[in-house]
Amino acid sequence: MHTPVLLEQVIDALKIINKDKYIDATYGEGGHSREIIKRGGKVLAIEWDLEQFKVQSSKFQIGDLKLVNGNFKDIERIARENDFFPVDGILFDLGISMNQIRNAGKGFSYLALEEPLDMRINQKLTTTAADIINSSSVHELYEIFSRNSQEIDSGPIAEAISRARHMKKFDKVVDLTDLISGLSLRSKRESVLRRIFQALRMRVNDELTNIEKGIDGALNVLKPSGRLLIISFNQTEDRFVKDIFKKKTELKTQRPIRSRSNNRFEKTALLRVVSKATS
Repeated sequence: MHTPVLLEQVIDALKIINKDKYIDATYGEGGHSREIIKRGGKVLAIEWDLEQFKVQSSKFQIGDLKLVNGNFKDIERIARENDFFPVDGILFDLGISMNQIRNAGKGFSYLALEEPLDMRINQKLTTTAADIINSSSVHELYEIFSRNSQEIDSGPIAEAISRARHMKKFDKVVDLTDLISGLSLRSKRESVLRRIFQALRMRVNDELTNIEKGIDGALNVLKPSGRLLIISFNQTEDRFVKDIFKKKTELKTQRPIRSRSNNRFEKTALLRVVSKATS
C-alpha cells in the first residue's frame, strides 16, 4: 500500500473530528484520503489525471469518500456542485505520484529516455513539453527555467535548445537530456536535469496559476477556523504559496513542517498549515 508523504504530520494538523468534512484536492493514490476516513472524516477527493482517476475509482469504493475528476483550481465549483461545503479542512499535495512518474509514459522523469516529451497531467491540455521547447523563443525558455526552478544556467540552456532545434526537433526525453549533458554547466548534471524537467512540467500544466486559484477557492469553502494544508516539493512552489498566504490577512500561519525521511523524494517536502480566521 502506498504511504503518502508527511502522512502523520498531515493527519495531526487536520485535527480530524468524526463526521466533519475534508477535501483532498490532490487524491493521487489515495493515502491521505483513506487515513482521514479511518479517523472518521468524510472526504471529497479531486484527481486531475483522468487515467489515475479511472484506476483509483475502480480500486476503492468507500462510503465516506467521493472521488471526482477535476482540477483543484476549480475546487470551489466542485465543492458546491457536490454539496460539500463548508468544510473543516483541505489538503493540497503538489507533488505528482511515483506511479505517474514511472508508469504514465509522459516524460515526467529525465531517466525515462525513450518517453515522449509530453508532461501533460491531463490529456485535455493541448500543449506538450515538446511543443514548448520547439516553439518558444530563447527569452521565453529562459523565463520558464528561471522562474519555475531558479536554474542558474537558464540562459545557456535556452540558447543551446534554440540552436539545436534548427537541426532536429525535440521529441523524446533523451533529446533534451543529451543536449543538457553536453553543455558545460555550473551545477551537477543530475541537479540541472531535475530542475529543467520540473520547470517544463510546471509550465505545461500551468501549475502556479492553478495553485493561486485553488487557494482562493479553498478559502471560500473553508469554515472559519478551518485548516488549509499545502505540501510543496521545491523552492518555487513553497515561496509562491508563502507569498500568497502573506497577502491573506485573514489567515493564521504556523511554522512550516519538514519531512524527517531520508528518501530523496520526501526530504524536500515542506508542509505549510494555515487556519482561517473566525471573523
